[in-house]
Amino acid sequence: MDVKMTAMEHASADKDSISIALVHEAIWEAQQQGYAVREILEKAGINHTLLQANKARVSVNQYAQLWTELANALDDEFFGMDRHAMRRGSFQFLSKSLLYTTQLEQAIHHILQFMNLILDDFTAQLMVQENYAYIMIYDRQQPKRMFSYATYIMLIHALMCWLVGQRVSLNQIQLKCEAPVDDDDYKVRFCENIHYQMPENYIQFDANYLKLPIKQDRQSWYQFIQQTPHILLIRYKNPHSTSAQIRRYLMQEPPAQWLELSEIAPHFNMSEATIQRRLKSEGCSYQQLKNEIRRDLAITMLENSQLSLQDISQALNFHEVSAFHRAFKKWTGVSPGAYRLQQNH
Repeated sequence: MDVKMTAMEHASADKDSISIALVHEAIWEAQQQGYAVREILEKAGINHTLLQANKARVSVNQYAQLWTELANALDDEFFGMDRHAMRRGSFQFLSKSLLYTTQLEQAIHHILQFMNLILDDFTAQLMVQENYAYIMIYDRQQPKRMFSYATYIMLIHALMCWLVGQRVSLNQIQLKCEAPVDDDDYKVRFCENIHYQMPENYIQFDANYLKLPIKQDRQSWYQFIQQTPHILLIRYKNPHSTSAQIRRYLMQEPPAQWLELSEIAPHFNMSEATIQRRLKSEGCSYQQLKNEIRRDLAITMLENSQLSLQDISQALNFHEVSAFHRAFKKWTGVSPGAYRLQQNH
């Protein structure tokens, strides 16, 4: 069978995957509290055996469903990470109440006031110093895990971006907590400039965003809520890194048509050496980017299609199924056949 991914099919594929480390982080509190985590994972379409594969990944759709199932099981949209639960429906209520604000600065004050009322372990306030705005986050007890701060920041940042109809770029994040073993997923979602074990917690962005008008209404709010939490995970990611720009460029074509780095460099008005240097500073390479895209596409096709391994191998421009098998096992820790079986059981 001759399988070719058109640019449209390629672009509409679920382009990203989430590390199994973030699955562990999401379910940690539920495990500590004795919830039936295996059942929660199964409802999200994640086989529990993947937890044993350190390099495994799940699709964004699966991870978004995991958030929903955790929130349902715990009746807590903050997943048990605060002494006071963020009851189911809190985010929906907050987002709808923001439709009555007129500027982002007003909306942020409203968001933080709401979160301060709901949660016990975090409080936050907006501060402006010259050209920069800061959302200061104060711990009422000892610093928490990075995942707790990241979830808190994601809820606030996603609302900010949605309200003004554009991404509010974050300049830097400083946190008191220890660095996670791998923070690549956090850098992709927020910004490259994340510092740990700092004396205070804050996110920093340009103050000129504060004057942006609120662009949403009841109709767009309904669409936003229908797409939550999926939209929180992918819509407002950091788009400005060189790796993100190259990734978007590659996603326009099937793998068989990808050019060499020297051939795409002129498209970005940079030399090949400059791109290599920038990618290195972001902790990746051109080959690594191509491998990650093929990995994520493979996960999507194994999960959502009935294509044979031969067809998937061909679509991803592997010359032999055995080469695809070896690559997928290197990327995720399991074979493609085993991964598909795990999704179906």
